[in-house]
Amino acid sequence: MVFELFDRARAAAAGDLGDGPFRGVPFLLKDFICELQGTSFAEGTALSGDYVSTLDQELALRYERAGFVVCGKTNAPEFAILPTTEPRRFGPSKNPWDPTRTTGGSSGGSAAAVAAGMVPVAHGNDGGGSIRIPSSCCGLVGVKPTRGRVSLAPSFGDLYAGLVCEHVLTRSVRDSAAILDATHGPVAGDPSAAPALRGDSFLAASRTAPGALRVGIVTSSPNGAAVDPECVAAAEHAASLCERLGHHIEVTEIPVDGDAFVEHFVNVWAGGNAWTLSWWEDRVGRAAERDELEPLTWALCELGRSIDAGRFLRSVEALQLISRRVAGAMERLDVLVTPTLAELPVALGTFDSPDQEPLLGLLRAASFTPFTPLFNVTGQPAASLPLWMSGTGLPVGVQLATRFGDEETLFALAAQLEEADPWSQRRPAVRA
Repeated sequence: MVFELFDRARAAAAGDLGDGPFRGVPFLLKDFICELQGTSFAEGTALSGDYVSTLDQELALRYERAGFVVCGKTNAPEFAILPTTEPRRFGPSKNPWDPTRTTGGSSGGSAAAVAAGMVPVAHGNDGGGSIRIPSSCCGLVGVKPTRGRVSLAPSFGDLYAGLVCEHVLTRSVRDSAAILDATHGPVAGDPSAAPALRGDSFLAASRTAPGALRVGIVTSSPNGAAVDPECVAAAEHAASLCERLGHHIEVTEIPVDGDAFVEHFVNVWAGGNAWTLSWWEDRVGRAAERDELEPLTWALCELGRSIDAGRFLRSVEALQLISRRVAGAMERLDVLVTPTLAELPVALGTFDSPDQEPLLGLLRAASFTPFTPLFNVTGQPAASLPLWMSGTGLPVGVQLATRFGDEETLFALAAQLEEADPWSQRRPAVRA
């Protein structure tokens, strides 16, 4: 937790709390995107100084209307770039299962807090896996909703060309579903909205047997990165559970050219970070100095600023064409199962870059997270479930993805798997 809001939380708890299903439940906001008026906001960077938010994001208000009591802000890497949470400004978040290892990122502070039992649930956001990656590293449930399911109003439309989504990290499927019930829905002027639910609620879906599903399994990475045998075993275990539950399993592949995907994703990601830097320069009223940003951040923003508008839009369109191919492949499947990550939680410092080659950390990150960014590009809902433990006692996540707009099937199958192979009694070494 990088900012404490205990006095504010006590005042809220003593006052008129929102009369929602989570009335009085302590909650933490990730210190990225989701602003809360009158509170410190830094996004992991020294550039922000002592900035204080001047407005509320709609999502923050929805959390409070649901009854949550916001007690603080959680750590994130600078500009939420890396799949680890080690910003120079605030220092590393440490994994409660093994404090020498990463929590994942970029919602790593939230993951550490929930895994350690500080709070039962915390906010996160996901532009390339930033909810699912730390959920895998810390043994949690992390759901990335469909694009447009949770509004980014009033400040934003489709961040990073639609890559970014908001939700939470939890210990149970039930809680994730119920919180999405309390927070989903468009705001007038949103550039897109997710399809309407078929049933009554996401919580109801999590309590409904999904019927026999067509489940594809993929264990080889789209970008050619090596996949740890423990991560493969986790996905195969999930597929075996699905088969035992009456679902039809088939080995499949993701119809994506990994090299082209990485090229176009990095162009959009770099452009998005250049936008983030410009946003902060507007907030603080001056241009950033190089020593105010971490070397990787500076290099990525420079790359983003070097990409002309035509090249940027070509990459946006290329990713949209990839989305069409993936959507076509999903027509014959209800669910796709993959490892969440290609490796177990790595040691802190793994993604550090030498000042002379600052983008090496980003390249290293691509081999750690080959499975998650695809579903930010396609906009499909995807979740990491803590269905496996390594032989060394570390959690290993399994990723489930369903068709665009179909969180109901995602929650139904996830709850079924949770019941078949419960994880609720697993606890890390470090507990609050």
